Amino acid sequence: MENPQTPIESGGNNTINDGKNIAIIAYLTIIGLIIAFVLNNEKRNDFATYHIRQSLGIFLTLFVSGILSYIPFIGWIISVAAFFLMIILWIIGIINAANGNKKPVPLLGEYYNNLFAGI
Repeated sequence: MENPQTPIESGGNNTINDGKNIAIIAYLTIIGLIIAFVLNNEKRNDFATYHIRQSLGIFLTLFVSGILSYIPFIGWIISVAAFFLMIILWIIGIINAANGNKKPVPLLGEYYNNLFAGI
């Protein structure tokens, strides 16, 4: 298993520096995620793809927590707690992308990576 903090050593379009900008864009709102997905489709970059998966998971979890807010009495508590958790995960994800680290976000990152493996 490769060390998640080690840069990818293969040449061509699979270097971290080539995918870093796309990885950062993936965390900038849902529009940024769509743009990053389109940009990454042209030249597949493992680093960018990894962070697109992480970002997609964060945004979908945030969307689901918004739906949960409609549950009477406790829904808003769950939604607010999930919102703050997702903001923290989003910050960690964008910092990892900016630093060139291929690390999953805490708690749900491995799940996101497995769930969206087809991307």
